Amino acid sequence: MAFGPLGVAAGGVAQAADLAFVANSGEATVSVIDMATRKELKRVPMLREPDHLGPTPDGKTLVVADDAGNKMFFLDPKTGEVLNSTPVADPYQFQFSPDQKFLVVNGLARDQIDIYDAATLKLLKRVPATSLPSHLTFSPDSSMEYSTLQGSNKVIAISLKTLEPVWTVDVGALPAGILWVNGKLLVGVMGEDYVAVMNPADGQVEQRIHTAKGAHNIFYSPDRSRLYVTNRVAGEVVALETASLKEVGRWHIPSGPDDISFDRDGKLWITERWGHKVAILDAATNQVDEIQVGRSPHGIYLHVQAD
Repeated sequence: MAFGPLGVAAGGVAQAADLAFVANSGEATVSVIDMATRKELKRVPMLREPDHLGPTPDGKTLVVADDAGNKMFFLDPKTGEVLNSTPVADPYQFQFSPDQKFLVVNGLARDQIDIYDAATLKLLKRVPATSLPSHLTFSPDSSMEYSTLQGSNKVIAISLKTLEPVWTVDVGALPAGILWVNGKLLVGVMGEDYVAVMNPADGQVEQRIHTAKGAHNIFYSPDRSRLYVTNRVAGEVVALETASLKEVGRWHIPSGPDDISFDRDGKLWITERWGHKVAILDAATNQVDEIQVGRSPHGIYLHVQAD
């Protein structure tokens, strides 16, 4: 199946509202929320365990990865209607490369990293990855892909030119989120309380930035001036200045803060993995509101309509 124009499903009507999509891993649904009213509009059934979701490079389609169901679903992000689906082996986490040529899928349960041609979904290479390949990121020039291996406390680097591993290096207990920042790799070390700063050339850890217990995932602010780190065990979100990596803010978000997306006003929408909720944080005023969603909310994507 290609990622070409899919059309709007029968009965689908384009909406003017900004919509939030939340993958409820514990009940196999995706919550669709009207962001203006903060009301849940519906829950879209999946198969078994949707974990992560995100847009295709053109922004016209929302991809939902149901890893336990071995399937990817394609939704209209303007309506939440299911447009199509296709079998994919264990799609736990996925990302498109910056040059949009590759789709990389981490198979957490099957210990594999699959590299697809993004245009055709043809599998180009399956890389064995022991064990539990979790999150991933790319070098800005799309020459390299990096995945965390939670079960072996390592990070693996794969060349997208040769489709072969380049290095595999220890980083700390239960590495999770990984992000390219300032020419380095930042890794949330979930079994500890820090973000590791790695040299992407050889994987050596050059610095440890202590945030809080269960340092899980790392996100750029919309203007990239800040990084936000979710710390699941401590129940805290920590802001770092991107340039200096110094802490500039900290907020208590209970029940396991996990993934973050940003609305048009710059507010953080944060899934609370253990609380069946999404927290909405205004970092300027420190106000936190919450919306009830399904069980074990995990990935989140905010579709902001063009003005």
